[in-house]
Amino acid sequence: MAAPIKFGVGQSVRRKEDDALIRGKGRYTDDVAPSPALHALVLRSPHAHATYTIDTGKARAMPGVALILTAEDVAELGGLPCLFNLETDPFTAPPYPILAKDEVRHVGDAIAFVVADTVDHARDAIEAIDVKWTPLPAVAGLANAVKKGAPQVWPDKPGNVLFDVSIGDKGAADAAFAKAHAVAEITIVNPRVITNFMETRAAVAEYDAKHDHLTLTIGSQGSHRLREILCDMVLKMPKEKMRVICPDVGGGFGTKLFPYREYALISVAARKLKKSIKWTAERSDHFMGDAQGRDNVTTAKMALAEDGKFLGMDVDLMGDMGAYLSTFAPYIPHGGAGMLPGLYDIQAFHCRVRTIFTNTVPVDAYRGAGRPEAAYVIERLVDAAARKLGMTPDAIRRKNFIPPKSLPYTTATGKVYDSGDFVAHMKRAMEIANWKEFPKRAKAAKKEGLVRGIGMASYVEVCGTMGEETANVALDPNGDISILIGTQSSGQGHQTAYTQIVAEQFGVPPERVHVLQGDTDKIATGLGTGGSASIPSGGVSVQRATHELGNKLKELAAQALEAGAGDLEIADGRIRIAGTDRSISFADLAKRPGGDSAKMNASATFASADGTYPNGTHLAEVEIDPATGIIKIVNYVIVDDFGVTLNPLMLAGQVHGGAMQGIGQALMERAVYSPADGQLVTGTFMDYALPRASDGPSFVFETHNVPCTTNPLGVKGAGEAGAIGSCPAVVNAIIEGLYREYKIDHIDMPATPERVWIAIREAERRHTL
Repeated sequence: MAAPIKFGVGQSVRRKEDDALIRGKGRYTDDVAPSPALHALVLRSPHAHATYTIDTGKARAMPGVALILTAEDVAELGGLPCLFNLETDPFTAPPYPILAKDEVRHVGDAIAFVVADTVDHARDAIEAIDVKWTPLPAVAGLANAVKKGAPQVWPDKPGNVLFDVSIGDKGAADAAFAKAHAVAEITIVNPRVITNFMETRAAVAEYDAKHDHLTLTIGSQGSHRLREILCDMVLKMPKEKMRVICPDVGGGFGTKLFPYREYALISVAARKLKKSIKWTAERSDHFMGDAQGRDNVTTAKMALAEDGKFLGMDVDLMGDMGAYLSTFAPYIPHGGAGMLPGLYDIQAFHCRVRTIFTNTVPVDAYRGAGRPEAAYVIERLVDAAARKLGMTPDAIRRKNFIPPKSLPYTTATGKVYDSGDFVAHMKRAMEIANWKEFPKRAKAAKKEGLVRGIGMASYVEVCGTMGEETANVALDPNGDISILIGTQSSGQGHQTAYTQIVAEQFGVPPERVHVLQGDTDKIATGLGTGGSASIPSGGVSVQRATHELGNKLKELAAQALEAGAGDLEIADGRIRIAGTDRSISFADLAKRPGGDSAKMNASATFASADGTYPNGTHLAEVEIDPATGIIKIVNYVIVDDFGVTLNPLMLAGQVHGGAMQGIGQALMERAVYSPADGQLVTGTFMDYALPRASDGPSFVFETHNVPCTTNPLGVKGAGEAGAIGSCPAVVNAIIEGLYREYKIDHIDMPATPERVWIAIREAERRHTL
């Protein structure tokens, strides 16, 4: 067996990107500073629902003001599109205008775009715009929005319902419940969260009047998709007239994938003024103007046999859309519902899915996009079923996991799990966490006046289904290798990951491989990055293009070395005659006169029709202080099945980061809107809590990989997994401790100290009555 390539697949190569980033030499959108450039700001609504009139006369005459756009100025533009619809029950999306005309529907709704010579002058003009508001009744919160007589967000959507559809087989589910020995039931809230990536969104528009050409620099998750949507559906201009560049991107988590109003507005303004314009979001813009995540209310029931076997599952799921439909918004609850059966053999399944409008910021895909919500429901329900029957959490899971011999397995929702060993990763997590000795630790904690809880969640998700991704791999004139690909890194380490795939075949060190992403002029096509698809799709394309380039280079080297191509091998950036010391370097091969340039590059395209199904077990142990409600995570174990590990170091970083996002949601994150008037109460970091390093545990992370049978690299995708398993694991651990000590069997996220303290006090009062 050959020794592993030093920088190849499976090696813990340090990220190529980090040297520049930690030295402050990264290049983000806000670092792009064409001179001279004008600056733009957005005027946003302070009301959740209101009609208005606007007078910009005074503001237009102020010093430095170059342009003010209102709804009338952009009336010819298309609105922001929703790219998802139901095949069986198509719906009509309400308009999502680039600037709201006459009526606003959420706090932060955009009504004007101001361009001036400085940010301060733009801010002065914003404050001088005269807006007369007439507030209207508003509704926030799913429970409020579906009440009879609730204020209507859209007059043609009665009851604030976009669609009300069913998934699965209701007859089969009803039959399963009719014969059930017992039924476990939960009603849970998956709270709304705000993405809060490190780098706020920004855009720079540069207009070339001579060629009527626009260059947009945007920190997004995909340049090509943005250009297509903006040109075809919003600006209604030829795509050849626009170039989109994505430089370094400081986090995205799904919510930088979409087109936003500012991208269209800055494009219109640059063309009107024939000048360069720059817009950078303040954090308040992010809170009020960027797509938010999650926000579901779900009732789920499990029909149980006496021995603990799951007979059937029935779910009622409501998803909050906000005031408008963002790009993929309706897909999130509907598509996520397909993953509700989890890793369990559940033959009878039914889910009612309702999508609801509220006077709040639109919701869209956020790390996991429906799969974390589904995992939270099923894993909370499985623990409730165990309590109902007096079984342990691991015993009921062992009883109902799909066994390896049944794979590939088609779920009741049509998902085909190709590979895995679900008991194995749960068992390994329990071993690492010393699960058997937990009662001793709980007893010791109780002596200290503390409550210990332990919980697990075994998750599955589907990813790698974004579509077709093409990679071009080329030999540079100096002998280096360049990769051009349409994915977009927002911190995942694509530069390093793709480099390792090339190194595996060519044996070249990382510094000799260069990855170019995010430029529609230099890269022909691209899907961007989302759904953990970059390596499952883009990685396969890179691997295949590299292999094809290797064959072409052997043909060129065969002429130089006067040997047959079949006798050649590639290693250490050289092509040699196997078994001899005769070779030619990539650099010398590139310089050979009369070389065929067509053989210096190769392309490959890959799309996964079936998707991949990462899975694993998260196990959390918590310590609760009953006197304060404060929760501390004292142990956290993750054992994942990602099929094949490309880079263990980067993989651990992805999992740690995702798990911390889930822990943040489980313990502290929640976007709160006032039910009375729809105001965003948590509109700053003074009110919206994010987890810090001290809020997280020291993770223990392992893989128990079973290669994916539907992906040529065997990989399953890993970018979202940490955020999927963490919420239910942490909340299950909290409830385990609270139930054992106080018979508290429910608490919603976020399990803040206040909520926990109140639940304990109420339980104590019940006990004394």
